[in-house]
Amino acid sequence: MRSILQKRSLRFVFAANVISMLGSGMNSAAVAWTILQRTHSEMALGTFVALQTIPAMLMLPFTGVIIDREDRRRLVMWLDAGRAVVILAVTVLAFMGRVKVWELYLMNTLVAAGFWMFWPTITALIQELTPEGEFVQSNTFLLAGIQGGWLIAGALVGFVYEHIGLGGVLLIDVSTYVVSFSCYFAVRQGRHVVPRAVELRHDLEAAETAAARFLREMREGLVFLREHRSVVFLGTSWALFLGAMMTGVVVTAPLSDRVFHAGATGYGWLNGGWGVGAFLSALYAPALISRVGARWSIAPAMLLLTFTMALAPFSPWLAIAVLLYGLMGSARGVSGVAMNTSLMEQVPPHFMGRVQNTFYFFGTFLQVGLGLTVGWIASRISLAAGFGVIAAVYAVAFGSACWPIRAQKAAVAE
Repeated sequence: MRSILQKRSLRFVFAANVISMLGSGMNSAAVAWTILQRTHSEMALGTFVALQTIPAMLMLPFTGVIIDREDRRRLVMWLDAGRAVVILAVTVLAFMGRVKVWELYLMNTLVAAGFWMFWPTITALIQELTPEGEFVQSNTFLLAGIQGGWLIAGALVGFVYEHIGLGGVLLIDVSTYVVSFSCYFAVRQGRHVVPRAVELRHDLEAAETAAARFLREMREGLVFLREHRSVVFLGTSWALFLGAMMTGVVVTAPLSDRVFHAGATGYGWLNGGWGVGAFLSALYAPALISRVGARWSIAPAMLLLTFTMALAPFSPWLAIAVLLYGLMGSARGVSGVAMNTSLMEQVPPHFMGRVQNTFYFFGTFLQVGLGLTVGWIASRISLAAGFGVIAAVYAVAFGSACWPIRAQKAAVAE
C-alpha cells in the first residue's frame, strides 16, 4: 500500500475525496434531517431520494462516452465547481431564513446530477492512474478516504446541527468543494485522454459525423457488455446495492426520531456507526479480497447487509442499532472495494465510463421506485417493513453475486 501513496497524483485524489466527502456527508444528513423536521413524513424523504435520480437517468446513457473521451481530471474539477455554486446559492437562502423544502429538493437534484457523473469519472481516473496489479490497494484507499470523510460528517452533523443550523452545514460543504477543486488541479498538468481502441481506423473516424461517432461509441459499450456476462452479473449486484444504499436515508432519520427519540444526535450516531464500520473495513478488505478474490468477497458482504438491515428497526437500544449500522458500513466498505477492483480488472480503461454508467443508470432507476415505495411503506404500514424492503434488495444482490459464471480478464487490445 505504501507504493500507492508514493504516487503524487493519487495522494491528491485521495485527499480530495476525503475532504469533499466530509462536506457531502454533512450536506446529505443535514438536508434529510431538515426535511423530516419540516414535513414529519417518510414519504417526503422518499420523494427526496427519488428526485435525485431524475437528471441522472437523463444524463447517464450519454455521459459514459464523455468520460471515456475527455480528460477525467478536468471533468471532476468542473463537476466540483458546478456543485459548489448550486449549494452556495441555497446557503445564502438558509442564512436569510428563506429556504423552502422545494428548494432543498431542487438543490439536491442538481447536486445529484453532478454526483452520478462524478463517481464513474473518479473511478475511471483512479484506474488510469493506478499501476496494473495494485487496484485493490488503490480502491481500499479511495473507499477508506470516502468513508473517513463520511464518518466525520455523520458524527459532526448530529452534534453541531442545532448550533450552526442548515446554513452553517451547507457553508462547510461549499468550502470542501473549493479545497477538493484545488487538489484535483494539482494532480497533473495538461490534457490527458485515455488511448482509444486499436482497431478503430482513423479514416473511418474522420468520415463520421460527431453524432454518428457518439452513437457508435455508445453501441460499442453495449456490445462489450453482451460479450462479457461476468461483468453484467457484477454490475447487477452493483446496481441493486447502489439503489438500496441510497434509499437508506429514508429510514435512518425516522429510526432515530420515531423509535429511539434521539433527535439529530441519534441520527449522527447512526451515520457515525456506518462510517466507522466502513472506515475500519479498509484494515481487512485487502487481505480478504486477496484470499478469496474480489468477486467472492461481494456475496458475504451482501448477505451481511441483508440481515443487519432487517434487524436494525428491532434494536432495543440505540447502541445496538449503531452497532448494526457499523456492520452495514463494514460490508459496504468490503463490497465497494471488491466491486471497483473487479470492474478495473475486467473492463479496459477506454470502456470504463460507458460500462459504469450502464449500471449506474439501472441503479438510479431502481432508486426512484425504491425510494417512493419505502417511503410509502414506512409511513403507511411500518418503519420495520420499510427496512425489510431494502433488506430484500440486498438479498437479490447477494443472489446475483453468487451466480456461477467465469470472470473474464480485460483484453489489452479490446
